Amino acid sequence: MMKCMVVDDEPLARELIEDNIRLIPFLELVASCKNVEEALTVMVDQEIDLIFMDIQMPGLTGIEWLKGGLIHQPMVIMVTAYEHYALEGFNLNVLDYLVKPVAFDRFLKAATKAMELYVLKHKHKQPAFVENQEQNSLFVNSDYSLVRINMDNITHIEGLKDYIKIYQLNADRPIIPRLSLHYMEDKLPSSNFMRIHRSYIVALDKIISVKKNRLYLPDGDIPFTDNYRTELMEYIGQRS
Repeated sequence: MMKCMVVDDEPLARELIEDNIRLIPFLELVASCKNVEEALTVMVDQEIDLIFMDIQMPGLTGIEWLKGGLIHQPMVIMVTAYEHYALEGFNLNVLDYLVKPVAFDRFLKAATKAMELYVLKHKHKQPAFVENQEQNSLFVNSDYSLVRINMDNITHIEGLKDYIKIYQLNADRPIIPRLSLHYMEDKLPSSNFMRIHRSYIVALDKIISVKKNRLYLPDGDIPFTDNYRTELMEYIGQRS
């Protein structure tokens, strides 16, 4: 979740931005300030990820503040009535430029752009996979949230190009984190999970039956290849 701050001298404009932030689940409103001086005070104690900032304000303007440099270098989205500052804003590495009055769908698009950049910057600091072996569970990053998954509920995992799909018992849809199948293969306990295809890992205790080159599971069937047949049949033979 990104920590956000609003900086605008107009009370109504601040309230509208605050309301929009509260409607977006991956944004957290930390402070709302009427000028740059108040914002600087907040940033002494708080690390802000994203600022929604007006340009024309009493005292130090938004543009002047950006030219002087920002503490912690947060991302900035300009929200202003003045279109002609757009080019100058982008030259100062402003992430997006919204012209008042801002429709919510446009606001959401700008916030999503910020979140995508935030995730990219923090992907090495906040791992997409967190083990919790004591409780036989794991956490994965999906839809900008850490989602807890009980490993006993996993039936199989499908590998895509840059993502995986984690299928679970009695779940309406799979969890889709940005991870590789190879990474998951290394992390999951080999006692109950086996790679059976270049695109699939199966939970061995969820196999109902085997027919030709397909495994039948509670939520459907998946293929396996001859490369993995011997190891798979050895497992099934040990339990027959």
